[in-house]
Amino acid sequence: MQGFQGGHGGHYQQTVADASVDERSSFLVRTYLHLVGAIFAFVAIEAVLVVTGIAQMILETVATSRFAWLLLLGGFMGVSYIADKWARSDTSKPMQYAGLLTYTVIEAVIFAPLILLAMYVATQESGDPFAILAKGGLITVVLFAGLTGVVLLTRKDFSFMRSFIMFGSFAALIMIVVSAIFGFQLGLWFMWGMVMLAAGSILYNTSNVLHHYRTDQHVAAALNLFASFALLLYYVLMILSSRR
Repeated sequence: MQGFQGGHGGHYQQTVADASVDERSSFLVRTYLHLVGAIFAFVAIEAVLVVTGIAQMILETVATSRFAWLLLLGGFMGVSYIADKWARSDTSKPMQYAGLLTYTVIEAVIFAPLILLAMYVATQESGDPFAILAKGGLITVVLFAGLTGVVLLTRKDFSFMRSFIMFGSFAALIMIVVSAIFGFQLGLWFMWGMVMLAAGSILYNTSNVLHHYRTDQHVAAALNLFASFALLLYYVLMILSSRR
C-alpha cells in the first residue's frame, strides 16, 4: 500500500506517514472510532447469537463433528478474505462498511462456541456466567492498549515482523487442521503461542496503520486491528476457560 494508490478516479492519496500532523491525527481518530464500533457491534451480535440459541446450535454442531469445525474455519477464512477486500475498496464507501460488518459477523459466529464454553465454566466455578468473559475482555483490552501505545509512542516500523506473522499463522493453521482431523488437543502451550502471535500481529498491524496505510483507508485499518484484537481475545478466553 503506497501513496499513489488512488482508485479509479486517479486522485492522489498520501500515506499516513507522509501526512500532516492534523491529517494523521484525524485518520487515527477515525480508525480507532471504527475499531471501537466494531467491538461493540461484535458484542451485540454475540449477545443475539446466545439469546436466540444460534450459538448453542453452532456449539452442538462442532462438538458432534470435528469436520464441522474445519468447515466453519474454512468458511471463516474465505469470508474474511472477501470482507478485507471489500474494506479496501477505493470506490465505494458502502462496500468498505459492508466488509467491516461482514467480518464482525463472521468473528461473532466463530466465537460462539467459545463464548458458551466460557459462560458454562464460569457458572460452574463462581455462579457468575460472565466472570471469565469480563476478565478475558479486560486482559485483552489492557494488552491491546499497551501494545498500541508502544507503537504510537516509539513510532517504530514493525513491518520486519511480516514473515514471522505469516509463518506463525500458517503453522498454527496446519496444527489446528491436523488436531481436528486426528482428534487431539493442542494444549496450553499452543494457546500461549497464539497469544504471542496475536501480540505480534497487534504490533505489526498498528505499525502498518501508522506508516503504510493511506489516509482514506481508516475502515480497512480498523478491520485489521479488530482482527488482531479478536485473535488475542479468543486465546485469552481459551486459556482462562481451560485452566478451570
